[in-house]
Amino acid sequence: MNNIGGQYMRWVFENSATGGRLIMIADDDMMKGEGMLNGQHEHFNTIVINKSPEPQAVIIDQIAYTMPGHSLLPLVSNQYFVFEKPQALVSWQFNRDFYCIVDHDAEVSCVGFLFFGIHHPMFIRLNTDDLKNIGVIEQLFLEDMDEKDRMQGEMLRTLLKRLIIKSTRMAKVQTNGCLQLTDERLDVIRQFNLLLEVHYRQEHEVVFYAGLLNKSPKTLANLFRLCNYASPSAIIHNRIILEAKRYLYYTNKSGKEIGYELGFDSAAHFSRFFKLKTGANLSDFRDAITKQT
Repeated sequence: MNNIGGQYMRWVFENSATGGRLIMIADDDMMKGEGMLNGQHEHFNTIVINKSPEPQAVIIDQIAYTMPGHSLLPLVSNQYFVFEKPQALVSWQFNRDFYCIVDHDAEVSCVGFLFFGIHHPMFIRLNTDDLKNIGVIEQLFLEDMDEKDRMQGEMLRTLLKRLIIKSTRMAKVQTNGCLQLTDERLDVIRQFNLLLEVHYRQEHEVVFYAGLLNKSPKTLANLFRLCNYASPSAIIHNRIILEAKRYLYYTNKSGKEIGYELGFDSAAHFSRFFKLKTGANLSDFRDAITKQT
């Protein structure tokens, strides 16, 4: 545990053999995520709890949002974020080597929904019982962060799984307004989102993802429409644009280099795609960023 000048509290578990790291943070004025900054990737997924009844501002990938009071927010490893009042938050950050949500999706069923899902960002409201349950999990984390034995890592992973499962359940209740969103359909949507996260840099067509899911593109489009989601093609394009903007915000890569990273066969093709989806030229978009800084 680190506690400097009473200004923040940060507990860190690290397995030097595997590189696994779990960080629990409370009352920390510097809690943030740097995401894709100067070409560097931070490999930590994050779960943030606003325990205060008061809302607060948060910037995620240069877009301003309001995080409601008494709410939970999942954030993925390549996101930049900074909170207005981080001292009012408690958070857990973990890397792939500590717990891989993709490899263990059968245990927690969160990939493509809680993390890497359609809703960006997903603010999950917490009622009184939710806050109590989260408080119990937080206390168990605090107890085990001070236990320095060979079982510590496994106990902390068990608690993290409990936190993720609880968060996923609450998110499902919150999004249950779509009566067509059965568990079976949600699993297909989750699988699509996960496949997209793996392949969006190379594969831009719905037919590729439909084939991996053993569905026709039309069947997939109908499923998304039933659940009041954007079309699969729109979701693919939005994911590409999101990553393109991250490159423009946080790296010095040229438009040609970004297009190559995102699977476009020519700089001109990427430039046309970006303008069609955003209404701005690449150069104009980057100039606007420069003026903001």
